[in-house]
Amino acid sequence: MKLHATAFEALPLGDIKPSGWLRNQLRIQADGFTGHLEEHWADVGPENGWIGGKGESWERGPYYLDGLLPLAYLLEDQKLIAKANRWVEWSLANQQENGLFGPNRIETVNQDVNKNHDWWHYMIMLKVMMQHEESTDDERVIPFLTKFFKYTHATIETQPLDGWAKSRGSEMLLCIIWLYKRTGDSFLMELAEIVAKQTTDWSDIFHDFPFWRKVYEWDWTSHVVNVAMGIKTPGLLFELTGDMTEREVVHRGIDSLMTYHGQAHGMFSGDEWLSGTHPSQGVELCAVVEYMFSMEQLTRIFGEGRYGDILEKVAFNALPAAISSDWTSHQYDQQVNQIICNVAPRAWSNGPDANLFGLEPNFGCCTANMHQGWPKLASHLWMNDRNGGLAAVSYAPCTVKTKVGSGASAMMEVSGEYPFRDRILMALTLDRSDRFAISLRIPAWCQNPRITLNGEAVELPIEAGYARLEREWMNGDQLELHLPMVVQTTSRHLHAISVERGPLVFALPIQENWQMIKERAMFHDWEVYPASAWKYGLLAETEYEVSEYEVPTQPFLAASAPVKLKVSGQLVRDWKMEGNNAGTAPIFPNTEGQPVTELELVPYGSAKLRIGEFPLIGARKSSKQNLKQS
Repeated sequence: MKLHATAFEALPLGDIKPSGWLRNQLRIQADGFTGHLEEHWADVGPENGWIGGKGESWERGPYYLDGLLPLAYLLEDQKLIAKANRWVEWSLANQQENGLFGPNRIETVNQDVNKNHDWWHYMIMLKVMMQHEESTDDERVIPFLTKFFKYTHATIETQPLDGWAKSRGSEMLLCIIWLYKRTGDSFLMELAEIVAKQTTDWSDIFHDFPFWRKVYEWDWTSHVVNVAMGIKTPGLLFELTGDMTEREVVHRGIDSLMTYHGQAHGMFSGDEWLSGTHPSQGVELCAVVEYMFSMEQLTRIFGEGRYGDILEKVAFNALPAAISSDWTSHQYDQQVNQIICNVAPRAWSNGPDANLFGLEPNFGCCTANMHQGWPKLASHLWMNDRNGGLAAVSYAPCTVKTKVGSGASAMMEVSGEYPFRDRILMALTLDRSDRFAISLRIPAWCQNPRITLNGEAVELPIEAGYARLEREWMNGDQLELHLPMVVQTTSRHLHAISVERGPLVFALPIQENWQMIKERAMFHDWEVYPASAWKYGLLAETEYEVSEYEVPTQPFLAASAPVKLKVSGQLVRDWKMEGNNAGTAPIFPNTEGQPVTELELVPYGSAKLRIGEFPLIGARKSSKQNLKQS
């Protein structure tokens, strides 16, 4: 095996610093769960096995650190850095002579783990160590990882990947590849080949996708988080083999997931395993953040704009929807049509509290794992194009500092409050002029992008979702990208529709009545009950009036949403509740006697109770009409 060149390369943690609303989001996160979880949740508290305690010692500590560490360095928060370093230092100081590290036993509430030996929890900690090395240049990390992988190489064939580790072998491959790029040690490629063979054959699963319906029985390969991680496995196999069929496998897999299980927020369902397209089926928060990370890696490997489109849709909709605006409670499962969050049986495999907002609803994996979502998005907003240039992954506000061209020091300030606005300004500061390319991702939803350089229009071809501008760049150059956002609707099951504008999905907010059902010192459990009508459909001929407001510190709050849509709808008399959820939207809604009502839609992620998939009232436009209009 030998490594094959990827399209892009991720910038080291710290080269990109968030600004604007995204930095505010990270600060809110730090002031909520991520900055205070250790003091309030024993599973990552002082007794955790990954800092020498006798408590939980499997995945929860590493999961937590995988978000805490990048958050700390992105915010340059010394208190958080000290928290993260405590965990890192314990692992570095407790490596055994044979290379193994970490707790000497497995303590976990998971009943499906071999407590004598497992590889999965190490994989998460390997990703933590990669980020630590990139942000600190800690010279101990490379020898530490090399020693561990020598242990792995010597033992993995007698103690092969199994269970969670077998499904998630991609996470180990990621670190093996990262280390090989830095050391060139040949045994690492031998190890990569062994790990690839022991990992679940996701390429076969995604090529001939077998899950065409809601899955009712446990299976490692339909578990939603395994699927969200597994989708990047073919990409990593391409990096190891150069086999371009792996690229096609990824596209087939995503197409199948969205056809059979796709939902309006950009995710596929999974309330614990793949659950079909119904908007009242849930999706687990762990799957949301892992799918985001997979899209970041697939962008790095293949350099295609599609993965950035998916990343943004999930990040700007599904991620904020499942976490309270102050980052003090979260859901295990969210629903597109979420009309009530309470302890009640639902048509999913998870427990009756899975859609509560709380500290640890249903199960604690998401409590530990959700922290990586925003920080890893921020650290992957831009990438190196491997030729000294820069490539945009997403246009959230940030500052990028890196070397470009033949070695010039560059700083690029990205502003504009995207995705709440449709203009992005990129201001370049260089210590000297240099020739390199800037590749701008052009989202598939944008039909008429406009690029200007220092005020002059630039026409560029778009290939694989990117417009590439290569030139001699000067200090003070400014690029502006205008991505006009037009409201679009997507036809879903029984001709129900979802509403989108740019990467944002829009939903009808239902007035929320939050009722505390368990009080704690900081992180309480809440049921959320509707205080306004929810069973509205949208008129087929409605206009969509866009209103923009100031982007607040927390843009994912319905009352102060920076973008809203006014639409016309009617109450649908025959839209029923089914099993404590909004039932299937009627294909022929009964609106007899109901007045036409002006409704206000807000970004999906800002409404904790909402309708995101609406019955369509009136004659829908045919596919031919829609094509002619577009």
